[in-house]
Amino acid sequence: MKKIKRRGWVILAAILLLAGLWRWGRGSLEPREEVALFQVRRGPLDITVLEGGSIQALESQEAKCEVRVGYQGTKILKIVEEGYLVTDQDVTNGKALVELDSSEIQKQVVQQEIQWESAAAALTEAQQGYEIQINQNQSDVKAAEQKARFARLDFDKLLGSEVSEKLINQLDLQKILSTPAAPTNAPAAGDPGGVQGGAALRPVPSASAGPTASASASRPEFINFAPFARLEALGDGEAKQKLRKSIDDHLVAQKELEQAAATLEGTKRLFAGGFVTKNDMQRDELAYENSRLKVQTASTARDLYLQYEFIKTGEETLSKYLEALRELDRARKASVSKLAQAEAKRRSAEAQYNVQTRQRKELAEQSEKCLIRAKKPGLVVYGGGDDGYYWGSEGRVREGATVRERQTIITIPDLSRMIVKVSIHESYIKKIKKDQKVRITVDAFPEKALTGLVHKVGVLPDSQNRWLNPDLKVYQTTIYVDGAQDWLKPGMTAKAQIQVARLENVIHIPVQAIVPADGKQTVMVKTSSGVEIREVEVGEFSDEFIEVRKGLSEGEKVLLKQSGKSQAGEAGASQKTASEKSVGAPAASPAATKSP
Repeated sequence: MKKIKRRGWVILAAILLLAGLWRWGRGSLEPREEVALFQVRRGPLDITVLEGGSIQALESQEAKCEVRVGYQGTKILKIVEEGYLVTDQDVTNGKALVELDSSEIQKQVVQQEIQWESAAAALTEAQQGYEIQINQNQSDVKAAEQKARFARLDFDKLLGSEVSEKLINQLDLQKILSTPAAPTNAPAAGDPGGVQGGAALRPVPSASAGPTASASASRPEFINFAPFARLEALGDGEAKQKLRKSIDDHLVAQKELEQAAATLEGTKRLFAGGFVTKNDMQRDELAYENSRLKVQTASTARDLYLQYEFIKTGEETLSKYLEALRELDRARKASVSKLAQAEAKRRSAEAQYNVQTRQRKELAEQSEKCLIRAKKPGLVVYGGGDDGYYWGSEGRVREGATVRERQTIITIPDLSRMIVKVSIHESYIKKIKKDQKVRITVDAFPEKALTGLVHKVGVLPDSQNRWLNPDLKVYQTTIYVDGAQDWLKPGMTAKAQIQVARLENVIHIPVQAIVPADGKQTVMVKTSSGVEIREVEVGEFSDEFIEVRKGLSEGEKVLLKQSGKSQAGEAGASQKTASEKSVGAPAASPAATKSP
């Protein structure tokens, strides 16, 4: 019985011990929040905006791959080590920084050289052919003009210039003959309007004489030469001379016939008187008959000439003249056509030669671009920002790597002038102005402080950040760093504290003391009786402090961190969303959140 009772006390003691240990352990695990107090101050307040950014060079030489060898890219044969310092002597000597594979380009250069030589030969041939065609056109047109002039001379020689002119007028060829000759790239040999053999020659028709000329020179012509088969109707030409000769021959034969008739009549009287013999009479009869036949022959010859030969010769001579005009017209048109063809061939060869020359020059430039030389002194950095890698982890800049066209292979920043690029939140951007003073600290060298000035403020939100986070609007801002430091390198992380204003003799408290509640700005004030929630009117603020215009006095104490069980803390937590939208709530601003 005693043993059972003793066991019960042991069990009870163990339970109590375990309960105590459980309560002690639970109490040790519960968070204990300490409330921080801050004594309200009065004095000067610097309004600053603190943002993180990166160090960059103001100017830099980007060596990009400018070799076009297709989608496969080109390989890097040699490249200087990253971090190599390019000196002025290297720039003067044209030191090679990158050597790209040019074997494919050299093959194209050889092929292009062959095509260029072929194009040059074709151009020379086309130019010579053009010059030959000009000379040939001149010869053809001159020959046609000469033939036309000779045909006109034959026509004038046959009928005389006056009669031939009348016949030309009947054929309505005056317009053709009076049109000046078209130019054939050289003056025509001879003067088509000269005077030869006493006949005034008209200019031969032009190939550009118009529809009337072509129609008149190509339609069938007919002239009735019968009215001109008279001496008084003919001019001083060959036809008149022949007609006059035939008439003269007829008259001579007629005179001889009359003389033979008179002789025969006298012989007959003498024969009747017995003074002459019969043979004498027969001789005179034969002479008379011969003269009579001569008259008939001369008359027939004259009639045949007038009725047939004159008309035939006239039409034949006129036809030859008109055909010569047609040949001249064809020669001029053919010369224009052939010259146009030669000109087109020459221009085509010239265009092809220019294309091949341009491609030859481009390939030569491509061959030169396979060797990238130093143009500015500075530090060699592989790639250009994020360009060192593309298509995942492939294409890293190194010897043997393949780079694409327009890819930045190395960047040589100018270390003599550095800048800091920061992204300013939209709630602060209105405060940032050009030439504002900036205090700069570099994470790698926190003990070294730098100064600078705001140089450029973005007018539009950063487009790259808009894709990454559409709800966050930031503006790219460039800050010039004063002086030159050899330890400052591109890519270092830096913080820029921009001084936007300075307030003199104002009440200010840390931004952590502001608690937005019900659309109002409140603070938790420590009093002798406890904690008082008090509404305040705030003014300008920085990343650390905020101006209080009404509601606080110098020396009062405010809570910086409220207890999780307090009503003020619950109210502050419930108004978190409202504080982010409130204009005067710097405690919840992104910039303040980022600040250490």
